[in-house]
Amino acid sequence: MSSPLRVAVIGAGRMGADHIQRLHHRISGAEVAAVVDIDEARASAAIAGIEGAVALTDAQAALDSANVDAILIATPGFLHQDILFKALERDIPILCEKPLTPDAASSWGIVQAEAKLGRKRIQVGFMRRYDAEYAQLETLIRSGELGELLMLHHQHRNPDTPAGFTNEMLINDSVVHEFDAIRFFTGEEITSVQVRLGKATKNAPEGQHDPQHVLIETESGVLADVEIYVNAQFGYEVATQASFETGIVSIGNDAGPYVRTAGQWGGRVTPGFEERFGAAYDTEIQAWVDAAARGELGGPSAWDGYATAACCEAGVEAQRTGERVAVKLNEKPALYS
Repeated sequence: MSSPLRVAVIGAGRMGADHIQRLHHRISGAEVAAVVDIDEARASAAIAGIEGAVALTDAQAALDSANVDAILIATPGFLHQDILFKALERDIPILCEKPLTPDAASSWGIVQAEAKLGRKRIQVGFMRRYDAEYAQLETLIRSGELGELLMLHHQHRNPDTPAGFTNEMLINDSVVHEFDAIRFFTGEEITSVQVRLGKATKNAPEGQHDPQHVLIETESGVLADVEIYVNAQFGYEVATQASFETGIVSIGNDAGPYVRTAGQWGGRVTPGFEERFGAAYDTEIQAWVDAAARGELGGPSAWDGYATAACCEAGVEAQRTGERVAVKLNEKPALYS
């Protein structure tokens, strides 16, 4: 039996802490070797009960450790770039939560550095690709069973937003997932984005226009739209409807027990993304670990991170201007073709 992949988790906040427990309890072929957080107490708390793991306050210390084989980056996006460059120098497997970096220019720099290395080391954390229904829809599209895919209709609804969640974050932190999903489903790049601002909810904080309607087009002319509604109050709901030449397919709709009792009927809506996509996260991390053992990549690449960053930049400009904005991409390096 091969030795487990010794992973350093960089960032012990909400997402990092979740991944630490996932690696320790549910992922085979890997173990938590280190946890890095600027808050030493938080890093120490995160490794409680994990034998052999060490708490660190500096990512470089983890990268310099002979006991670390791979890193999982779960810090805020603005910290990713420096860690990614250093990890590429070490030439080890990397799983980087989205965004790859906060803007297209710096993401392109990461793509160039990895292309120079000559092999794919960075997997970007677009976990929806690992959701069972997303995977089934992607397979159905590829099969051609219902003819050509013509349109995609997405709904992305959160119960509320944390303090400081800006108007731009509706695109950069939320619709970014739909940008990647559209690219995943179609196998094409997105060519343009338009954002329409209509009637706003009273529940949106000052400075945030919610909901918004995002219109998207791909290379072959597939049209997609996203209802992004981040203060919907009732729960967390992510759904997609795909229109084909000979059929309609819906995923992500209400699931679970549908109960009729005492003169009432209904079910439950998931309260947050952890509950909705928990199984997808497990599948994602397991795929990364298994691929790393083979010297391969188990999912979305640095190019996917760069392409979605470019979509987000177009989306924020479209949000500001109301215009249809072209997505600008550099030529894809041969490594990702």
